[in-house]
Amino acid sequence: MNRNLQTFPILISERLTLRKLSKNDSEEILQLRSNTETNKFLDRKPSKTIEDALNFINSIIEDESDELFYWAITKTGEDKLIGTICLFDFLGDLKKCEIGYELLTEYNGQGIMIEAAKKVIEYAIEILGLKAMDALTHKHNQSSTKLLQKLNFKKLGDIVEDNPNLILFRLTT
Repeated sequence: MNRNLQTFPILISERLTLRKLSKNDSEEILQLRSNTETNKFLDRKPSKTIEDALNFINSIIEDESDELFYWAITKTGEDKLIGTICLFDFLGDLKKCEIGYELLTEYNGQGIMIEAAKKVIEYAIEILGLKAMDALTHKHNQSSTKLLQKLNFKKLGDIVEDNPNLILFRLTT
C-alpha cells in the first residue's frame, strides 16, 4: 500500500467531491464533533471550541500517511464540508483496514454517505488492493447498520470484546 504523499487522492462521485481536510473546515468539524446526536454513538470527547476543532484537524494533517486516509465530504462545486469519511487501522499483511464516517445531521437521509462510501471502498479495493474492510458501529445506530448492510458488509458479531455496545461488520472482496 504505497502511495505518493505529495498527492492526496481526491475522489469524485456523481454529486460529491472527497478532498483533503483543511483548517478552513474548523466550523463544520466543530459542528460534527460537538453534535449530541452524532456523538451519542461514538466513544470520543466532544469538541467544545474552534480551538478543539483546529487541534483535531492539525492532528489529522500531521498523521497523514499510508496508515490514514481522511476525506472531507463536500458537494461538488462547493467547498463546505458536510461530513467526513476515513480509512485507518491498516493491517498490511491482511490487506485490511477499518472505515469510519460521519455526516452533519442536516444531510442525513439524502444518500450522501452511501455515495461517498462506495467511492472510498472502490478506491480501497482498486487502488490500495485491500481485500477486507471492517466497520464498528453502535448497536443502537440503525442508520449506520443499514448503510453497512446496503454496502454488503456482513455482521460478524454482536459484541466487540472491549465494548459490548459495538457491532463488528466486515466487507470482503
